[in-house]
Amino acid sequence: MKKILSIFAVAVLSLFAGEAFAQRNLPGMSAVEVHANMVNGFYTGNSRNCGYNLGVFYSVIKGNNVNTWSFGGEYLQTYKPYGEKGRIPVAQFTGEVGYNLRIVSDYSQTFLLYGGVSALAGYETVNWGESILRDGSTIQAKDAFIYGGALNLQAEFYLSDKIALTANVKGRFTFGSDVQIYHTTYGVGVKFIIE
Repeated sequence: MKKILSIFAVAVLSLFAGEAFAQRNLPGMSAVEVHANMVNGFYTGNSRNCGYNLGVFYSVIKGNNVNTWSFGGEYLQTYKPYGEKGRIPVAQFTGEVGYNLRIVSDYSQTFLLYGGVSALAGYETVNWGESILRDGSTIQAKDAFIYGGALNLQAEFYLSDKIALTANVKGRFTFGSDVQIYHTTYGVGVKFIIE
């Protein structure tokens, strides 16, 4: 009787275990991710040159190796110090298309680490288009269309088959900018699987 009960217990556990991650990261599944990042350092009330980044991405899993295509948009806001206490806002609105390779994951796919590359394009505005500052100085940098790419590293930790927490680091290169070509962003997000 003990032998039958132990076989039954193993069968039930393997059934539930298989079901728990049988529905996770299948080819063709899609997801929406929302993330919030810090830009070029850690922003505090005293930091005058750091910023933040907000983004929304849609991703689709391609193939059995859990690689993904992602499509989305980001808003990036940074500041350039001016004078003793002032700062000038620089904002970027970009669209992005990328491909992410799974680097490592655990057996149950509760944790995944991706490395990716993407192309981006958009628009950059300096001081929201105002070239004259309060003290009468003129900003030489102009609003411009920007283009470039990004390298990213993202970790995902699944809370359930439908929700994952993410952490990411991204290096963005944006050519065409009069202000700054390279930005480093890092932060957290939430990913919702929509199948």
